[in-house]
Amino acid sequence: MALGLPVGIEIRRYFIKIIWVTMKKFVTIVLVCFLAVSLTLAGCNSEPVTITNTATVTTAATITNTATVTNTATRTSTTPSDDSSSLAPRGRLQVATTTSLYDTGLWGYLEPMFEEIYDIEVDVLYAGTGIAIEYGKRGDVDVITVHSKNREIAYVEEGYGVERVPFAYNYFLIVGPESDPAGINGMIPEDAFKKLFDTGSGTFVSRGDDSGTHGKEKSIWAAAGYEYSDVQNAGDWYVEGGKGMGPTLLMASEMQGYTITDMGTFLSYKADLDLVPIVDQGSILLNVYSLIPGNPDNVSGVNGEMAQNMVDFLISDEIQQLIGEYGVGEYGMQLFTPCAGNEPTS
Repeated sequence: MALGLPVGIEIRRYFIKIIWVTMKKFVTIVLVCFLAVSLTLAGCNSEPVTITNTATVTTAATITNTATVTNTATRTSTTPSDDSSSLAPRGRLQVATTTSLYDTGLWGYLEPMFEEIYDIEVDVLYAGTGIAIEYGKRGDVDVITVHSKNREIAYVEEGYGVERVPFAYNYFLIVGPESDPAGINGMIPEDAFKKLFDTGSGTFVSRGDDSGTHGKEKSIWAAAGYEYSDVQNAGDWYVEGGKGMGPTLLMASEMQGYTITDMGTFLSYKADLDLVPIVDQGSILLNVYSLIPGNPDNVSGVNGEMAQNMVDFLISDEIQQLIGEYGVGEYGMQLFTPCAGNEPTS
């Protein structure tokens, strides 16, 4: 328009310019695509590669609050190795363990020994007893290590497990702030729970997760004469954390409340807690850990042979001695007492 040409000519020149720019872009795109296809076809003549993903559950002897799953992806050539046996995959054993055996680091201590002896990868799933039992029923794991005797017996009787094999024990504790605001120090567990319920003078932090520890807590409430549903609705002093043992201890310490814990996890977390043992006497506080291999006749996918190897490993004299010595150097006392073939009753 600025050149003063007739309107019709200017409009034609405008559209010709648009068409030309569009064609240049189209040609550019075609060339790029052609180069990409050429490079792809050239790559097809090179040596192929495959991606191998392996997921390994690893544990550490140091104390951690959550299970760590390490995923590694490696690029490997399809060219056969001179030593083809080195490429054979190792077998795997899936173990579901209660949180206290994991939080104390015991599994991290024993797992590498078993792997070396039997040339197998062990995947340890960290869960409360209730969840561990469900894993076993579904065939997600080959072995469970838990601490809830009544449920263990039912698990075997229902055909999910071959046998219940106790291998270690310790005791539960009721811990709380040194000031002991509820005044329950030195009482038996049942009386301590009665006073907590009747007075509401101290916060109680429950696992609230259907774990073995949570089951023990509910059994104490029952022995004290209370329905658990009444306890759950008793007031703000009763808090259900829904966490593992380590996180529950940390939560109770932060709230300056009481909780029930196994002795091993308490000792391993003690340096990070502002809590002390308040109630530590009473036969109801006994805490026995059992190993139950899955029953391959009734649960598909169970590695029955290797599960039995785990039984033999944990109840062997050498490993029983190591379990008894575990933690003594660091904490000055046993975290677990070995008991293969000699289950305690009090």
